[in-house]
Amino acid sequence: MHHLTGHRNIVELKGAFEDRHSVNLIMELCEGGELFDRIIAKGHYSERAAAALCREILTVVHSCHSMGVMHRDLKPENFLFLHQADESPLKATDFGLSVFFKPGQVFRDLVGSAYYVAPEVLKRQYGAESDIWSAGVILYILLSGVPPFWAENEQGIFDAVLRGHIDFSSDPWPSISSGAKELVKKMLRQDPEERLSASEALNHPWVREDGIASDKPIDIAVLTRMKQFRAMNKLKKVALKVIAENLSEEEIMGLKEMFRSMDTDNSGTITFEELKAGLPKLGTKLSESEVRQLMEAADVDGNGTIDYIEFITATMHMNRVEKEDHLYKAFEYFDKDRSGYITMEELEQALMKYNMGDVRTIKEIIAEVDTDHDGRINYDEFVAMMRKDNPEIRAQTRRRK
Repeated sequence: MHHLTGHRNIVELKGAFEDRHSVNLIMELCEGGELFDRIIAKGHYSERAAAALCREILTVVHSCHSMGVMHRDLKPENFLFLHQADESPLKATDFGLSVFFKPGQVFRDLVGSAYYVAPEVLKRQYGAESDIWSAGVILYILLSGVPPFWAENEQGIFDAVLRGHIDFSSDPWPSISSGAKELVKKMLRQDPEERLSASEALNHPWVREDGIASDKPIDIAVLTRMKQFRAMNKLKKVALKVIAENLSEEEIMGLKEMFRSMDTDNSGTITFEELKAGLPKLGTKLSESEVRQLMEAADVDGNGTIDYIEFITATMHMNRVEKEDHLYKAFEYFDKDRSGYITMEELEQALMKYNMGDVRTIKEIIAEVDTDHDGRINYDEFVAMMRKDNPEIRAQTRRRK
């Protein structure tokens, strides 16, 4: 869960510790109860409420899939509300069955929960499309209050899933809009290859037609981070590169798979054409000029391609920045004489490596970051700069002495 931490709709893993008997996970406190409980209490949601919740669920699926993660146990019980209010954000939890996957990889182990399991899982030949099926079942329940496949026992449910007949004639379906029914049908197609992807589902008119639901029609975490990265000053770019170089294999596993999928010629770098072709796979439609701007932002050394570390740097979750050890390693990279300050000379030396060391750039950086106006950057100023304008960071800055 570490490289998914920070997503608005994924419960945050605060920490873990181990004793003689067990491994204990400390999770974000969600006081609003399970989605399942609200479905029972309300019977069914209005289309407006269902669309808003569906959007949050699909955003989780999209984010997981773009990071190379398949949840494999999506169901209402595994979504918690942060608090009791109706407008509370929904949080996905219970990643105990989740796995990393590669495009085209086939899984054969039978996992999941009976009502939400996809037909290809029962056939023991499935991929990430099975998560879309589960999300479609949840949407069906959100609209009607009952699951689409029902029987007295588990085997009967499995048989119903394999038959694939979906009831749209019983109440309340005659009064449900055609757009809602169309989306459910496209998410519950028997053939996984014909099923909508998460990005396609997020772009469906029914999800986007309401003003609130369509406020951000598709929430692509990677693109958002790349846009944030584009706006950073050059010092922050290089500091993030240092942090990226020190991340563990576990922390970057999902991003590594994403890089490999974009690097179609296996050259170890992503060209402009590969980036332009790869972004639509993340559900993103950008003009050529916008792709060019993202390319220039991520290409720290200015050689016309994005290498592996540059890609990790531009797309990693900004929550890595809240870790004190990451921040201090980055600070030490610039503070060569360990004086506790980054001087103009040290900044010039570090930035020269990336062709960023012109006098104008250095003066601009110093002016922006040096809040006490002593002509150098101390650790507190450096940390404040790294965490500035980053909505995903909530940790308090602590002075390291």
